[in-house]
Amino acid sequence: MSKTNETIRLDRLVFYKNDIDRFDRILRDFINLSKAKCALLVDREGHMITKQGVTRFVDIDSIAALVAGAFAATKEMARLLGEDEFSILFHQGKTDSIQLSLIGDRALLTTIFDDSTTVGMVRLYANEASKSLLKCFRRADRAQAEGTVEVGPAEQMSSDFSADAKTALDDILG
Repeated sequence: MSKTNETIRLDRLVFYKNDIDRFDRILRDFINLSKAKCALLVDREGHMITKQGVTRFVDIDSIAALVAGAFAATKEMARLLGEDEFSILFHQGKTDSIQLSLIGDRALLTTIFDDSTTVGMVRLYANEASKSLLKCFRRADRAQAEGTVEVGPAEQMSSDFSADAKTALDDILG
């Protein structure tokens, strides 16, 4: 079944500079807190939305396309197991790892990190970043539906969350 031009237009992600500024702020906060190398925001079709961190060591366009393909394949595996889809994927290498987190049904937060941090730290802060990014997507969708461009303050990860997370990790790890 092919999509009509109208359906494609409505499904397409459209962002303005203020949206990208919000995304970038959240990704920078996420990288600082999690100690990841970089964070990429990729749409489900494999197109880069924005990126933050050190990305010169990797072919970003190829990673974006492969991330989308991996999530599409994993969605089918989830379906076979009776799930709608998996919201997080994790691949661990000898020194570098990658975590993919689904943001709503629109995009993927792709985090590349090495052994200078832990998957627990990445997962903890990725969850908070995902919530903030989802708020931004909803704000952008509303603005697009209303035909307005919103220029409000950038979303940020809560500073209280950071303190609460550190306390929780201290309690868990001793």
